Amino acid sequence: MTHTRTIRLTVNGTTRQVRAEAGHTLLDLLRDDLELTGTKACCLVGECGACTVSMNGRIVDSCLVLAAEADGAEITTIEAVAAGGGLDPLQQAFLDSGAVQCGYCTPGQVMAARDLLARVPHPSVAQIQDAMAGNLCRCGCYRQITEAVQAAAAAVDR
Repeated sequence: MTHTRTIRLTVNGTTRQVRAEAGHTLLDLLRDDLELTGTKACCLVGECGACTVSMNGRIVDSCLVLAAEADGAEITTIEAVAAGGGLDPLQQAFLDSGAVQCGYCTPGQVMAARDLLARVPHPSVAQIQDAMAGNLCRCGCYRQITEAVQAAAAAVDR
């Protein structure tokens, strides 16, 4: 017998209601039920950060959050970052800095960087590295990712 529960949440500004099975994660709900595939499934144990989203204003690894825990939550995914059909300045900085080699980790990296810049508008290299430590890049673009975050922070001053 499968147990399901109705989950009500706001995703990227839109209130949604989904039936989720027990054990279903927020990652499953976003990708499978809501077809928001920008959030990536990778390690599924909270080690890589590819599934990073914002939940109630804090970044989380969506593979570690049960769908039931997101009931009533406000979720922001990578799909909400670009507005008006154009790239967000942070996304553009990732492109310009060459921080998007294969691109698989990029959504999680961008979500983590957005969180950092919201808290610390002009972070030091050490602050960037610390904030991004939970997001792995198999292509090894760590220098470019740091440069992208620095460029996005500098762009705010222009």
